Amino acid sequence: MPLPTDLFDYQLPPRLIAQTPAARRDASRLLVVDRAAHALAHATFADLPRFLRPTDTLFRNNAAVLPARLHARRPTGGAVECFLLRPEPARDGGGDHDGDGGGDHDGDGGGDHDSDGGGNRDNIWWCLIRPGKKLPAGASFAHGGDFTGTVLEKNDEGAALVRFDTARGESITAVANRLGEVPLPPYINRDAAHNTAGTQALDRERYQTVYAARDRQVAVAAPTAGLHFTPELLARLAEAGVATADITLHVGLGTFKPIATDTVEEHPIHREIYEIPAATQRALLQPRGRRVAVGTTTVRTVEDFFRKHSDSEKVTKINLTPSFTRKHARADGEKSTNINLTPFCETPFASEAALYIYPPADFAGVDALITNFHQPRSTLLCLVSAFLAPGSTDGIAWLREIYAEAIAREYRFFSYGDAMLIM
Repeated sequence: MPLPTDLFDYQLPPRLIAQTPAARRDASRLLVVDRAAHALAHATFADLPRFLRPTDTLFRNNAAVLPARLHARRPTGGAVECFLLRPEPARDGGGDHDGDGGGDHDGDGGGDHDSDGGGNRDNIWWCLIRPGKKLPAGASFAHGGDFTGTVLEKNDEGAALVRFDTARGESITAVANRLGEVPLPPYINRDAAHNTAGTQALDRERYQTVYAARDRQVAVAAPTAGLHFTPELLARLAEAGVATADITLHVGLGTFKPIATDTVEEHPIHREIYEIPAATQRALLQPRGRRVAVGTTTVRTVEDFFRKHSDSEKVTKINLTPSFTRKHARADGEKSTNINLTPFCETPFASEAALYIYPPADFAGVDALITNFHQPRSTLLCLVSAFLAPGSTDGIAWLREIYAEAIAREYRFFSYGDAMLIM
């Protein structure tokens, strides 16, 4: 039976939508969900070490948020807002990173559009531009002497492919780091009255994880579950024996797109590029204990990785299909077997996730989840409800109960809000 989207709707008082982060990152509240006991507990994020084990590993998305919102002018003087989405993948026959016959996802831009032979191939990007109707293919816009953008083409989704020419030949990402604004989600109010120099500085600092890799500015939205970590908290977790492993998922605007269809299954899911280092692959496939995903972006990356390798010859040889993982997992979440992964995890793996997780999905590579509270009618709510009761639809009703409890206790919601730990 199809799942009606209304099952993932709920009423949220606007006052509970967090407009600013907590005074200290780990001072946010933490709602702890024990799936085995079907019980809830209330804590603060600084209490996280109490709920983790020395053998656990935190898998986190180290993507950094690019200040992707640029302002410019048309030759007539009209204002333009340009939102950098993603670089154009190369079209010059470059390598296929994941061996599945897909395109080159290294994001080095250019491809067939780099016709000048000497331009910066990093400077061709898919963007959202406003006013779109006044900027057809061939139109241009500029910001003083810093950059000029030329619209090359548009796609059916309303995005524009733009070539940027910069004054000093620098990359458009370097320009964005000087001139751009943080691309906050629409439910965070930054109108003229709220968009002060102080709030801009706060957003630049706090809408970014402390472990974000600055050379991986590939996200247009923060992996918000990670916003609660502080260097001190990470140090405490490391002292307690909790390990960390990084992945990189290029978070796109699709993460904010609500389900507009009558049923969950009809919704067209967005695609996002990801990369998993060899060391992280080994930590996933031969875990020391529980694999704790920090955020839904990490879940999507890990589960896509497992699904793409469940039929792989290399994985089959070492018996690491998802069914094997479930069959041989111990009750405490630790692996009951020792497998030589040397033939498999020798190089980084890169691919593109088009994975849509909703009940009654099962999970192959995630044992616990840290996540924020999500918008009504969102694909992220679908994922969380599936994780609450893998392999069934029971998590839908339970999620509604959990959110009702959070609202009654006035938890703060969405990107700058509080967190959940589901074990």
